[in-house]
Amino acid sequence: MNARVDQRLVVPFEYPVIFTDHVFSPDNSAFHSALLRLNETRPLRAMLYVDSGAEAATPNLAAAAAAWCRKWNVTLAAPPLIIPGGEPAKNDWAATQGMIHEMLELRLDRHAFVIIAGGGAVLDAVGFAASLVHRGLRVIRVPTTALAQCDGAVGVKTAVNFAGAKNGIGTFAPPFAVLNDFQFLPTLADREWRGGVAEAFKVAIIRERPFFDFLCENTVAFRERRHGPMRRLIQRCAELHLEHIRTGGDPFEMGRARPLDFGHWSAHKLELLSNFRISHGDAVAAGVALDCAYAARQGWIRDEDFVRIHRALAQCGFPLWYPEMEDPQLPDGLREFQEHLGGELCITFPKGLGNRREESTVEMEGIRACIQRLKRLA
Repeated sequence: MNARVDQRLVVPFEYPVIFTDHVFSPDNSAFHSALLRLNETRPLRAMLYVDSGAEAATPNLAAAAAAWCRKWNVTLAAPPLIIPGGEPAKNDWAATQGMIHEMLELRLDRHAFVIIAGGGAVLDAVGFAASLVHRGLRVIRVPTTALAQCDGAVGVKTAVNFAGAKNGIGTFAPPFAVLNDFQFLPTLADREWRGGVAEAFKVAIIRERPFFDFLCENTVAFRERRHGPMRRLIQRCAELHLEHIRTGGDPFEMGRARPLDFGHWSAHKLELLSNFRISHGDAVAAGVALDCAYAARQGWIRDEDFVRIHRALAQCGFPLWYPEMEDPQLPDGLREFQEHLGGELCITFPKGLGNRREESTVEMEGIRACIQRLKRLA
């Protein structure tokens, strides 16, 4: 005799994304309001990780964060820990294990906070470690790069690279809160600055035509690093990412499509083939250009739309062709993209400007022709 009990759970998740300036200024209460958003009365205890790149670009960042904690009665379980930034943060499995040991040895419990100030790679690596300790500590993300502020930090995923695979292991772990401080923007190197621009084009092309038009109208402003337009880009890009996660019906990617990874099947492979010489933002820009060229070839967007996309990305300062794009291993990115999600291949392409379509087959002859088109345009 068989017995069956059907169980269905609905668990709501809520977290604020706060846009501010000088987040660790002693008089800025935005961080404190995020920590107390559940109206709990127990003492606040935290651990603080700081990206070494952010510390170098913003001297005394760790000290300022620690001073803020002292003023607002947040007890640090240990002095701030400064860890290597960039992709090495996600490539060092021993470092990930070390962070897990630190959190356990300092007896952080599920009401304690792990505060992470840094770029997307550090947010990913530390967030992944924190998501495993006691099945998940409360993570506060303070992204310090444009790309992280408008994309990676506001989402619900963590990951590290493993066994030669980009984001080979990871978790779905929504943050407790995200604090986007615009005053980190002037400290960024050019490629870190434009990394956020790449993600903005990515989401605008498949979700919102007016935002795409705004991006095209401000390419010179982005290249010249004008603060006002970049603030608007980051906030709108973050809002669109949050809107998709909230309303797309699949926040933890249980289905077959990953629209927010438009342009990423080749981008991830370009990063790996270049041994991460090509940054994530630059790789995404090239991947978006490639998939838009393919969409134009297939008739899903007008060729003049592709030309406009390519011109705008180039005007922002992105290289849109790399020798690695001719590497015979590049097509493996499609298989790896499929394996990451499972099931049938599902690649997002634009359908006109501001809309998208999902495709389960990609003609490699067409992709190679589009790579050659990008090479000629370069």
